[in-house]
Amino acid sequence: MHLVENGLTSTSTSEVTKSVTIADIWRAYKYLKPVIHHTALSHSRTMSQLTGADIYLKCEHMQRSGAFKIRGAGYKISTLTKEQYKAGVIAASAGNHAQGVAIAAAQHNTACTIVMPESAPLAKVTATEGYGAKVVLFGATYDDAYQHCLELQRESGATFIHAFDDPKVIAGQGTLGLEMLNDLPDADAIVVPIGGGGLISGIAIAARALKPDITIIGVQASGAPSCRASLDAGSLTTLPAITTIADGIAVKRPGALTFSIIQQMVDEVVLVEDEAIINAVLLLMERCKMLVEGAGAAGLAAMLSGKIDLKGKKVLVPLTGGNIDINLVGRFIEHGLASAGRYFAVHARLTDRPGELMRMLAIITDMRINIIDVRHQRISSRLPIMQREETITMETSDRAQCENLLVRLRAEGYMVEEAQSFD
Repeated sequence: MHLVENGLTSTSTSEVTKSVTIADIWRAYKYLKPVIHHTALSHSRTMSQLTGADIYLKCEHMQRSGAFKIRGAGYKISTLTKEQYKAGVIAASAGNHAQGVAIAAAQHNTACTIVMPESAPLAKVTATEGYGAKVVLFGATYDDAYQHCLELQRESGATFIHAFDDPKVIAGQGTLGLEMLNDLPDADAIVVPIGGGGLISGIAIAARALKPDITIIGVQASGAPSCRASLDAGSLTTLPAITTIADGIAVKRPGALTFSIIQQMVDEVVLVEDEAIINAVLLLMERCKMLVEGAGAAGLAAMLSGKIDLKGKKVLVPLTGGNIDINLVGRFIEHGLASAGRYFAVHARLTDRPGELMRMLAIITDMRINIIDVRHQRISSRLPIMQREETITMETSDRAQCENLLVRLRAEGYMVEEAQSFD
């Protein structure tokens, strides 16, 4: 779809920030248009019913490289000089920026080194190497990888491509805002995940120029609330530690430039728990047939969990990435099914005699519950002699069936409790 530029000016935006303007974003768009996909904007009846808002999902997880990051990285690298191309480029990334930089570097025939945290998903590491980049794994978090990247950059003389705190990167990310509001010009709000803040900064500049009164809300993982902490403190704040399953937004400190833009242009920044992010990933998979990574689903998670109430409003929700490790998908599914009462595990104490376990399993089978696993424990100082414990894992239909099973087993005289994790 062709975007219409007529009538748009950068006046209102430039009054707020002169570092990145709507004109910069239009320049980025004109360069990127033949290079990237104009990803689909999909109205979701399911998400709309669940939230009470009119939800439009921007399918940026279907972008080249599987995330929005190719926009900023691609535009930044397109502006380098011949001397800079000769020296190569280097970047630090949790994964998605890495792939965007690697693709753009290959297009311009320049050497590329990416420093990623040791915890980076294997899928992102493998994909980055597949695009021709050299990958260096260092540290536990993005911030550790970033510091090491700066050291390597000083040694090599390569051009550093920042993941978010760079005017041209921000301008590239802002093209996502142009696309969304061209496709849905009467949108009332945009809900955007925040890591370092590059995406929401670019979107905010574009959105304020196209529709000044639109509501812009950022979402961070509660285990990595660097932007929220900085807003609360009134100045840039570095978190001592972060922990979240949303690796794409796991950043200890927002950028200086992005933070100033967020302060002036974003209406609110909310926090969402990992549990809600997992549920959003699973719901997208099950109901929308979309595979989205944790960071990419953070905005939708905030809507679904009630952290953001935009009932009756037209809301743009970018699904910012789909580069999720398949092993992690399996863990999400198991965890989500357990939370929904569709996986159920019990501990039971039985008399150690023939047929006792079979009688208990017959009750479970009679309730049309599928048994996945049975584990035995006979030797323990806390077990009376001639007794044993069984841990039984089952597939159940919902939480009500789990409760009914416990009631029936206890009525038959069994000592049984739901299996609990350590607090």
